[in-house]
This record gives sequence, C-alpha cells and structure tokens, in this order.
Amino acid sequence: MKKASWLISAACLFTAAPAFAQEAQTGAGQDQAASAQDDRGLNAGDIVVTATRRAEALSDIPIAVSAVTGESLRNSGAFDIRQLNQIAPSLLVSSTGTEANGSARIRGIGTVGDNPGLESSVAVFIDGVYRSRSGIGLNELGEIERIEVLRGPQGTLFGRNASAGLIHVISKKPSFDLGGYVEGEYGNYDYYRLAGAITGGLTDTLAARLDAVYSKRDGFLRDTVSGRDLNNRDRLFLRGQLLFEPSEDLTVRLIGDYTDRNEECCAAVYLDQATVPQVGGLLSNANSIIPVLTALGQPTARFSNPYSRDIAITPGRSYAGITKDWGLSGEVNWNLGNTTLTSITAYRSYRTNQAGDVDYGFVDILYRAPGNSAQQREFKTFTQELRLNGSAFDDKLDWLVGGFFSDEDLTLTDNLRFGAQYGRFASCRFVNAALSPFFSPGNTGCLSPTGRAALNAGLTSLGAGGALAVAGLDRLDTLNDRGTIRDRYFQNSRNWALFTHNIFHITSKLDLTIGLRYTNERKRLNASFANDNTVCTQNQALLSGLLATPLASVASGILGLSCQGNSTAELNGVTINDRRNESEFTGTGVLSWKPTDDLLVYGSYSRGYKAGGFNLDRSGLKAPVATFASLGGAQALVRNLQFDQEINDAFELGLKYSTRTFSLNAAIFRQEFQNFQLNTFNGAFFIVQNINGCGSDLGGADRDTSATTGQCGANDIVPGVLSQGVELEASLRPTRYLSIGLGYTYADTKFESNLVGTDNGAPLDPALRLLPGQQLSLAPQSVATASLSWTPPIGSNGMSGLVYFDARTQNDFNTGSDLFPQKEQDGFTVVNARIGLRGKDELWSLELWAQNLFNTRFTQVAFNSPFQAGGTNLTAFPAAQFPGGTQIFSAFLGEPRTYGLTLRSRF
Repeated sequence: MKKASWLISAACLFTAAPAFAQEAQTGAGQDQAASAQDDRGLNAGDIVVTATRRAEALSDIPIAVSAVTGESLRNSGAFDIRQLNQIAPSLLVSSTGTEANGSARIRGIGTVGDNPGLESSVAVFIDGVYRSRSGIGLNELGEIERIEVLRGPQGTLFGRNASAGLIHVISKKPSFDLGGYVEGEYGNYDYYRLAGAITGGLTDTLAARLDAVYSKRDGFLRDTVSGRDLNNRDRLFLRGQLLFEPSEDLTVRLIGDYTDRNEECCAAVYLDQATVPQVGGLLSNANSIIPVLTALGQPTARFSNPYSRDIAITPGRSYAGITKDWGLSGEVNWNLGNTTLTSITAYRSYRTNQAGDVDYGFVDILYRAPGNSAQQREFKTFTQELRLNGSAFDDKLDWLVGGFFSDEDLTLTDNLRFGAQYGRFASCRFVNAALSPFFSPGNTGCLSPTGRAALNAGLTSLGAGGALAVAGLDRLDTLNDRGTIRDRYFQNSRNWALFTHNIFHITSKLDLTIGLRYTNERKRLNASFANDNTVCTQNQALLSGLLATPLASVASGILGLSCQGNSTAELNGVTINDRRNESEFTGTGVLSWKPTDDLLVYGSYSRGYKAGGFNLDRSGLKAPVATFASLGGAQALVRNLQFDQEINDAFELGLKYSTRTFSLNAAIFRQEFQNFQLNTFNGAFFIVQNINGCGSDLGGADRDTSATTGQCGANDIVPGVLSQGVELEASLRPTRYLSIGLGYTYADTKFESNLVGTDNGAPLDPALRLLPGQQLSLAPQSVATASLSWTPPIGSNGMSGLVYFDARTQNDFNTGSDLFPQKEQDGFTVVNARIGLRGKDELWSLELWAQNLFNTRFTQVAFNSPFQAGGTNLTAFPAAQFPGGTQIFSAFLGEPRTYGLTLRSRF
C-alpha cells in the first residue's frame, strides 16, 4: 500500500529525527574551529567541517553534505553507521548475511550483497582512512567528533573515489587538558555496554587519548530446536591516539585501533508464506516444494508469522562468526607558509570467519562449518594519501593537489557444502515437480516402488529414458555432506590516482570550483578449487548425452541439482587466473554565488567512478549443466567473472541559507549511471552483472524468460539507472535550549525502460526481467526525518534536563535486487526517544532511552531461500510476468524495540 503522504505529514508535524549539527565544535578541535570562524566572520553556531579538505562552515560549502555532531549521535543512540539512517534522510544502511557485509545507499544508489569482489558505491572513511567495504563501519566507533555524509560522486577531495557518496567518521582527538568520560548502559535482551575514554597532555607538545568500548547483548531470534538465541552481540573496541604538536606549524596524529567480535549472526526467518502477494499463499501442496520440506522435518509453523522471531535451524549447525579488525595510521599536517602539506599513511587488517546454516531452515540443505573451516574473508590494505593545498594570487585561488596510492590483498576462502539431507531433498524436489505420482520421501531417489518399476520398464512418457532418470536420481540421493573442501580466491588490487580541487574566487560573491582526477586501477585474480562432489561428474557422464534430446528437461533438471553452483569434483585441483586494468578521468565543476552573507546558491556537475572487478563466486563461470571440459576448461571461462567499472554523471542545483536560529539546505539532483553494478541471488547462485540502457525500444525482449533476446547495438547504449529528486534539510533553534530539525528526500531512482546487461549490448539475464522501468531495491522514493532536542535548565545549581526524539518515515520499497513483488516492504516509521537528567557540566547524567519505540516491524532485506523453489503448478502466478511464484522466501529483519538506562560521567 502507498502510505507516503500521511506518513511524511505525520513525521513533519509530530515526530522527530535528529537535527544536523549546528552547534560549535567542542573538544580537541575547538580551537581550530573557533579560529576558522574568526577568520571568516561566521556565526557562532556554525559547524566547521572538512568535506572540502579545508576547514569551512557547513553553510559555505557548495556540496550536498550532512554533518552530525557527537552530541546528536549520542542522543540518537548511534554507535555504528547503520544508525545514521535516523539522521540522514538520503542515506540507508542495511545488513544481510553477516554484519560484516552491510550496504550503504545514498539517494537510492549502493552496492548490495555478500560478494566481496564488489567495492562500495558509498565509500566509508574513518579519520581520513579508507575502509575497504562499507560493512566494516558496522562496528563500535568510540567517541565521535562528527560524521559527514557527502552525497553524490566524490574523488577530487578524498583519496579513494566513490560513485554515489561518502561517509566520513571523525573521531575525538587527544586534548592537552585532562578529561574523559565513563558510561554504562543496561537494557532489555540482557544488553549492557561499558565505554570510556581518557585524554590529556603527556608533555607540553604530546597529548594522548585512549577509548575503550565493550558491548554484549542476547540475540533477537530464538532457535526453537536448540533453545539458543541468535543474532547476538559481543564486541570489544580499543583505540589509542597520540597528538604531537612541536610547533604551531606541525601536527602529527597517530592512531591505532583494534576490534574483536565473537557473535552468532545472521540467521533469517521465512517470510509469511501464507500471504505471499499475487499468489494467495504458498502453504499448499500445489507448490511442490512444501511437501518436500515438511516431509524432511521443517515445522510448518515456521512458514508463518516471521515477527514471532522464532526460527528452526538444523541441529548442530551454527552462525558463529569471529571478526578481528585492526589498523595503524599517521596523519601529518605541516604548514609551509602559504601551503599546507598533509600526509595520511595507513595499514589495515580485517579478517572474519563466518559459519552458517545457509539454507536458513531446519532441513539440512546447505551449510558452512564453524572454526577453521568457516568461510574466511581477509583484507590487508596499505594506503598513502598526500595533499598540498594553499592560496595564490592574493587569495583569489584556493588550490589543492594530491595523490593517492593503495595496495590491497583480498583473500576469500570458502567451504560451502551440501548438508546431510541434501540428496534426499534434491531428488524429492525433482520428483514432486516432474514425477509427482511417484513422490515417496521415505524411499531411495524419492521414488515409490511402483514408480521406480514403471520408470525402469519404460512404461512412462519418458520411455527408455526412465531408467536413466532413475539412475541419476539414485546418485543424486547420495549427494550428502559433499561440496567445497576449500576454495580460495586471492585478489590483489593496486590503485593510484592524481587529483586536484581548486576554488577560484571570481568576485567576493562568486566562486568557480574545478576538480579533476585521474585513476589507474589494476586487479589480479588467482583462484584454486578443491571439491569432492563426484555425484556431479557421475551424472554428467550419465545424462549429458540427453541434453540434445526430447528428454533434455529431465536431464538438465537432475544435472542442475547435482551440480548446483558449479559444485563439482571436476574443479578439484583446478587453478584459474586473470587480470584487468582500467583508467578513468573524473572530476567536478561548481559555480557558487553568495548574494548575501546568509545565502549560498550553486550549480554543479560531477563525474564519479567505481572500479570494476571480479565476481568471487565459482557459480559465475558457467551454467552448472554443461561440463567444464566441454567448454574448454575453467581457465577458458574466467572472463565470465569480470564486471566493468561503474560511472556516474551527476548534476545538482542547491541553496544553503543559514542564520544563528534557522538554516535550510535544499538540492535538486540528477544522476545517470552507466555499467551499474548489480549483485543478485537467484535462489541458486549470485549473478553479478553490469546494467545499461538501450536507446532503442527492445519490444519487451528484456522482460521475457530468454537469455538470448533483447540485444542492443553498441552505439545505442545509454545509462541504465537514473536517480533524480529533491533534498531538504532544515534546523530551527528558537531558544538556547531547544533545537528542531526536519529532513526530506524525494529520490526517483529507477532502471531505464529498456535494459541490457553490459556496455556491448548483451541481453539482460532473465532473472532480472522485472527491472526495466522500476524503482531500485532499497530505494524508497520518499523519506522524511525530524527531531526535537530540549535541554532546559533545572534550578540554579547547573542541572539540566534532556528530552529527545528522532524518527524516520519512508514509503514502500522493494528489498530484493531482482524486484520480486514478494519482497515488497510497506512504508513504516521508526522512532527513537531519550529522556534524562544531567548535573552541572555533565559531571553526571542519567538517561532512559528506547530505540524503535513503537516496535515497528520491518524487513531489511528479503531473498530467495536457497534451492527452495517448487514446480510450476501454481498457474495463478505465471513465471514470465511474476518469477518466483513457487519460490520460498526468507528475510533479515529489522531490530525490534530495545530500551534501557544510561549512566554517564564526564570530567
């Protein structure tokens, strides 16, 4: 249903979402901020940000940027970037299979899925250091000075380019004055969090700071089989800093941080199969997958009411995950007169081991073992950024030139294996869909004795091929606890870039900004495979000869189930390698005008870029039915893993109005994406494909079930994704103690009407046939945020109160990248609240809080339950128009209501 109008009205009139930072900076950066304000004659309430790599007032920057202070983050209860959803209406952060794989979207654009080969369209920086994937920001961050969310392409100011936007987290610096804080929290789900920091000068020129956080919480899901809870939290975060200031001209900041997470995440629930849209219910034996699952033990109660948060996972399976993330960085700022040299050097190591019951149900279909055999992802990244900036021509030009270099090793090892019941599940899935009169889950091959005899005797429509089908099913029935022993993907990425960003002060009111970047990217891939699935190779030898006969559908059905995801012993001991090189010019041009001291208007064009790469999934090599040998071997197919770089041409008109008591930021934007990188799970494997548009009408050929129709001439290629809309952010500070904020984003982020898969005009994958002309997944058209923060004095002894509310409301959107209608999420509103008392100078504070105050139920991401698709018996849901009609669906849920108490002391 469409709820946008009344939801947004309600949000603007009655609810809250946090005010963007309008107060002055505090802490270690206060002196620098105050100096910048004095030099420019700014209002005392303006926030100074570094979005342009220069200390400037937020209201003076001709860029769409949201800046959120540490106080706003604390009030909202934000401890990782996901909770920025409540603060920035153009931003949406979600997490899926593991919390290490979060996805950030700005203006509806982002990178989804669990494939580490895809970089993030929205880059994450912490203290100037690029983090390899945005999901790494889903972690405790310690005490934060502010967070800046830059919207649109970035590349001429930050070391690493980003095609859709950027999140920059700036932590609290060391101070030469002794200070710190300590806090404790306790809440429902047995949640507790202990955090603290201490800072001070060690000498006249050296200051230090230490932050520490430990948090633990029970899970939101309960396994009805074992009784344990899942999706829990157990995190330790440490950060130490040294600030060396030997003179007014030289500052050196050293940071070391360490994160340890030992959690069991992330399980998923079945969507309510009784009320799937357009079907009228899948809990029927007409859907051939349901009798298979229930016969093998799946509780039918788990197919409904996902918000009971009860699940049933396979006994003995685990979602245990261990993450260790650490890094060192050094930032040097050296004033050379009219020029400042900045150097940021960093090394980071990120490693996560993740087990999983990845069929997400009771029947043992697919799993990853815990411990040393778990799926492991490891990033080792070295980055170096150098910048020189200064002024020239009597301050008529503010110039900046810089260079960036990164060298990253990505290692992915996997042990995805078929479960102990897969063979019977697979044979029953085939029999009940294609040979339903012979369906018998208790017998070998899932065939009844009568059916087995009839097939072997050639008494069915399969004729003599019936005996081959029986033999293939019998082999398939033995496919248990086989699959990957150890697949290893190693990717080295070397990136270097030169960039410049220059502001020409044409007059005292008119500025022209010109930025340019050249990026060179080289990636090398080496992969090796170890697999013990001999059932696949045996059935290929037995049935491949039938693929060109009238029995092709029978042969391909059994072969597909035998070799799912290209799990085959034919790959055992096989090694493949490939490399790609690319270079790109990107840049920006901005014309800005300040007709008054309080008003800025601007127009801009920018071109953004995200590197191409490799699909780190063997299923992308080929369809599972054909043998590798018949196609020339795995090495001959390695190019199928590549995808091209993503390009964004963005246009923007904006204005910023700011006074001491009121501010308004508005922007109109249009973004055109070529080679948009899409990652989709179709229920059996991941599809990674570039999306482009075709200037000619394809006549619906991109919306059919054929993989060969819908081609486009290479000279007729146009951008495949268009994002356009309006953003509004306003804050009102009528009194010293009251702050009100409102935000609204309308983003019409759609695929073009005629789509092709690559920039050479190849057809779109048929699994994506619902995309043409539709809104992207996880891209609500309308989002409204609002906030109220009231801190009135109480008495005359320095005490104060705190009343804080924030909320985010958004209209309907689809949560699956293939846009199946079953994955639609109705519009919803999430409200956070906090109320408390504070002593003088916040020497102590006591606060009651609630996240998701009204316990709003919503889905983060819905997906096809792996391998759990039935036959085509449900004629009410034609496959050509509505794929997935007999598919079972699962979902990662949003968090329920949490509440608790915080006790804090600052000194």
